[in-house]
Amino acid sequence: MIDLVFQLLQMTLVIALAPGLTGLTRKVKARWTRRRGPPLLQPYFDLARLVRKEAIVAHSATSYFRFAPYLIFASTWVAAALVPTFATGLLFSWSADLIAIVALLGFARFALTLAGMDVGTSFGGLGSSREAMFATLAEPAMMAIVFCLALLAGSTQLSTIAEVMTAHHVGLRVTLAMALVALVMVALAENGRVPIDNPATHLELTMVHEAMILEYSGRHLALIELAAMLKLLLYVSLIACVFVPWGVAIGDASVSARLIGAGAYAGKLAVAAVALGTFETSIAKMRVFRVPDFLGAALMLGLLGALLLFVSRSLR
Repeated sequence: MIDLVFQLLQMTLVIALAPGLTGLTRKVKARWTRRRGPPLLQPYFDLARLVRKEAIVAHSATSYFRFAPYLIFASTWVAAALVPTFATGLLFSWSADLIAIVALLGFARFALTLAGMDVGTSFGGLGSSREAMFATLAEPAMMAIVFCLALLAGSTQLSTIAEVMTAHHVGLRVTLAMALVALVMVALAENGRVPIDNPATHLELTMVHEAMILEYSGRHLALIELAAMLKLLLYVSLIACVFVPWGVAIGDASVSARLIGAGAYAGKLAVAAVALGTFETSIAKMRVFRVPDFLGAALMLGLLGALLLFVSRSLR
């Protein structure tokens, strides 16, 4: 019963903190640009306002257009809930596999891409084509990172990886630094953050994510926006779980240790929001045609890290 309670707590925690992470990032960016900025709880207010509004659907839209937001939200929520946030060895930890999480994110991206093309508008097709172009490099880079971590930990299961990373024999490795940089680059691309995309603007010639959801409104738009917030939290949780596992309750830890882990997780999210807001205000957005070079560098870092690990293990 206790394991079930903590598993439900993790599922609730990710969906409750995702808008807060976005709100804190926006607040930090506003402060760095000498503005007051929106309140920290503004994303929660926006989601509540969208839920109360009527969902308007275009005449040319099919039934898939109405059903796609639920698919996108469900797959993203499940992927985010599988990542160990404050404790390992939870009830559903056996399914928290990196390959399964990548597959769930790929399914959500595929569903959103089809939804962008469903209505038949030019902007929707433009955003979907760009999203597909970015995915052709982002997904191989993510798989290269998975292989790098699997060679080091001997498993793709996140609880096992977190337990291995907390061991003293791992230490500082060049391959881990490569995997971390590659994962950060993939996270920026997957979430449409600067320098890949600017979520604060709606310029037609450069937007990617916003172009695919221009026709959505009401509760449908609320689900897609919440899924985007969950996706950002997922990557932050993944980086914290693998590369900063300090404070995570390992195995059959006590209730107090898991509660301490939840507090440490909230602190990690706050640090990540400050770092992301600072980074986005200190760098300019790159041209769309430079994005493949950016993701290609992430792919090369992941492959080089996996290759170095493979070679070093074979020489022992």
